[in-house]
Amino acid sequence: MRIIALSTLRVFWEKHPDVEIPLRAWYALTSRANWKTPADIKAAYRNASFTTNKRVVFNIKGNDYRLVVAVHYERGLMYVRFIGTHSLYDRINVEKI
Repeated sequence: MRIIALSTLRVFWEKHPDVEIPLRAWYALTSRANWKTPADIKAAYRNASFTTNKRVVFNIKGNDYRLVVAVHYERGLMYVRFIGTHSLYDRINVEKI
């Protein structure tokens, strides 16, 4: 999968150094993946959650953080839409971001 944009993740882990290694690990695995369906993602990330509007929510660093991406399976693209703590995640509308 091609991930747009690594820079968003980098900015976040510079502010929250405790999440750098888990985010890098997520990026490394995901960028090598060739996911065509939600089931492909679920096979790699059992705790991934799927919402409407092709959004996938990943729990990062033992569920301390949430990462939301928009997935375009046919193009092999993931767009980072949100990365943040649980309290910040609870304030957003996942389907609209």
